[in-house]
Amino acid sequence: MPGLIIADQHDDLTSAVQQIILSSSESDYLDQLIPLLRNAHTQTKVTPLINALNHVSANREAEIERICNTNHQEFISSVQQLQSVREGTVTLTSEIIKLSRSIEASTEKLAEQKKALVDSRGVRQNIDDATQALKDCLEVLRLANQVHDLLGKKNHYAALRALDELQNVHLREVTRYKIAEVIERSVPATQALIAEAVMTDLNTWLYRIRETSQFLGEVAFYHTEMRRARQKRRAENDTHLGTAKLNSPVELVADEAEEFDILNNDEVQVDFSPLFECLHIHDALGQTDKFRADYAATRRRQKDLLVPQTLNLLDEEANALSSLLEGIAGFAIIEKATMAKTEDFRAQTDVDELWDSMCQSAITLISSALHTITNDEALLRIKGVIALFIQTMDSWNYSVLALDALLLTVFAKYSSLLQTRFSDDFAEIVSTDDYMPMPINNADEYTRVLSVSFYTPPQDEETGLEPKPEDLDYPCVLPFSQMYPLVCIDIRNFMNQIYLFSDDYASLRHASIIDTTLQHMLDDLLVTKVIRSLLDRLRSQYPGQIVQILTNLDHFAAACAEIEDLLLSARSAPTGGPLSLRATPAFTDAKEAAEKRIFELVNSKIDDLIETAEYDWLSSYAPQHVSLYMQELTRYLSNIMSSVLLGLPYTIKDMIYYTALQHIAENLLALPLDPAIPRISSEAARAYVMDVGHLVSFVEGLEAADRPEVLLEGLAELREVVDLIGCAARGEGEVFFDQKVVAEGRFGKVDKLRGAELLEKVEGRKEVGGGGGVGAVGSSSSLGLATGGLGAAAGVGGEDGHGKKASTTLGDFRDRFGQFGRRG
Repeated sequence: MPGLIIADQHDDLTSAVQQIILSSSESDYLDQLIPLLRNAHTQTKVTPLINALNHVSANREAEIERICNTNHQEFISSVQQLQSVREGTVTLTSEIIKLSRSIEASTEKLAEQKKALVDSRGVRQNIDDATQALKDCLEVLRLANQVHDLLGKKNHYAALRALDELQNVHLREVTRYKIAEVIERSVPATQALIAEAVMTDLNTWLYRIRETSQFLGEVAFYHTEMRRARQKRRAENDTHLGTAKLNSPVELVADEAEEFDILNNDEVQVDFSPLFECLHIHDALGQTDKFRADYAATRRRQKDLLVPQTLNLLDEEANALSSLLEGIAGFAIIEKATMAKTEDFRAQTDVDELWDSMCQSAITLISSALHTITNDEALLRIKGVIALFIQTMDSWNYSVLALDALLLTVFAKYSSLLQTRFSDDFAEIVSTDDYMPMPINNADEYTRVLSVSFYTPPQDEETGLEPKPEDLDYPCVLPFSQMYPLVCIDIRNFMNQIYLFSDDYASLRHASIIDTTLQHMLDDLLVTKVIRSLLDRLRSQYPGQIVQILTNLDHFAAACAEIEDLLLSARSAPTGGPLSLRATPAFTDAKEAAEKRIFELVNSKIDDLIETAEYDWLSSYAPQHVSLYMQELTRYLSNIMSSVLLGLPYTIKDMIYYTALQHIAENLLALPLDPAIPRISSEAARAYVMDVGHLVSFVEGLEAADRPEVLLEGLAELREVVDLIGCAARGEGEVFFDQKVVAEGRFGKVDKLRGAELLEKVEGRKEVGGGGGVGAVGSSSSLGLATGGLGAAAGVGGEDGHGKKASTTLGDFRDRFGQFGRRG
């Protein structure tokens, strides 16, 4: 094996030497030599190289010798050349040795440098590893510091994301370092810092929300007012929309074009980002339930801060109440918006519980302060604020039943104050009235009175139309006194102010209550303050005042029908049966009481005048003039007809006159029928007939407008009695018992017992006084007194089927008088 290696090496060196020898230049020689010298085994090959060179040299010398043997000269030249080559070789060998030594030195230096390089590479790797570890740790520290920087900038969610990235990504890359353990232990504390910071921001947001709640409620109220105005305009333009209330489906659809975001507008902006961020962060931290409970507790505390301990309702503008309800509205709107913008965060029961609590607190405050209100206008303002609050919150689907009940409480107080005020007004109007027909000075005054009064002027006889104000002659008088239009004004004002309560908010549940309350209170005012006051004044002894009271009562009774129609048309409730006031029959009863009082006064005066009648029933003197009492009686009738009863309606005036004449007839009939008068002389009968004739002539001489043909019916029996007295005086008294004569209508009004008694008295006188009296009575009978046919045909008075006197009642008169009609 060594021989083979040496042989191989010898062959290599020989080949190399051959190449060196064949090199064309010195540089080529060096180029061939340098690879041999750079070999790692150069030192071991130098000697073989020299040996190879020597061998080559020997071969050359042998070849030269051979050549020289052939060609000496050439050999000598070759030897010289060889010598020269040898010298060059020696020189080259020495240079090679120098170069080898230089290379050896360079190689040692290179080895040292390589060792240094290897050592430096290890250090550098360590430095690189340390640098990378430092970078990783610095990145972790940077992210940790970034979390705190984001917290400082209030980027809580970004801080949480950075912390999550730090914990789940970057810390895993440096788990072999101590810093990873330190930062890992600090993560829960940092999470707590983030949760605390976000809760701090949320509390700040909640505080601002609490401060904004009142303004938010104010904007919501204003928006509701605008919706009211738009709905009112729509109702004016389209009657079909008139019945649509606020928050009804029709109104909501009609108002869709007017979109308005109560939480984001020019006036107020509510940003829920802090809440969303807090909710998201707590969800990421797994603390959603705890956050939900803390948030609910905070809102309950804020709710308690909204409601004051006391409430002042005496402010003219109701600012305290508005502030309270606006704050509650804003709070409740935020709660609804929170429910809508989050999922399963705020429970419906919690929100409803807060709403009910706030409503009950507000209701308690308002109810306890209502007793301080003594002004109905202040209550109307309070009701307006409450109604606006109800309509606003109803649009957010909150229950408003308790607030509806509060409105009823306010309405009860309001109606009570109105009733008290109008009761005083009615009492003052009735007590200060002059009870004289109301004078009118000009057409404007006439128009104003007619516009407020429930009065229709009588139609013109020629045109059949109501007279125009400008066609009347001024000054003029209206039949009622000034109390009537004043009470009518108060009635209208009372109705208007009651319905003002339900103008902008009328719940169907309360409409019937408002209508019923108005009806009962109006009845109470009319009955207790008008009717009773007028009835108390009927004790007056002045017929003119009683007549004016009767006139007023008649107009009030007529006005009740119009008031009922007005109440029916203004009824808030959409349905309901017929409406009738208790005051209507009460006014009718009061009219009858006033009529009776007039009858009493007139009949009392008639009784006083007839009591002055002094007949000497056995007198032989025939008077030439009507008795003074009869003249006074007809003068009195003329006066009350032309003055006292002038302002009464025709039906009432005729009825009073008719009843007065009936009363006169009864009293005059009672004179000759007095049991104390046994007989009647012809002269006395003549005086009696003359007085009755004067009365009849007076009635017949009345104007046609006073219906004398009707009034004469009240004297029918008296006239037939006078006719009977004439027949008795002529000895024809048996005609009274002739059924044929009676069937023809004569003596139909005369009571059988009375007629028999009179026949007995007058016929007895015939035996005493002879025939002179007969002619006188007969003559008197022929003066138109025996005209009982009209009375008999009309069926006034007379007997019933049992021979008893059938008296004429006021109801009978009304029935009979209606058959004749009335002009104008």
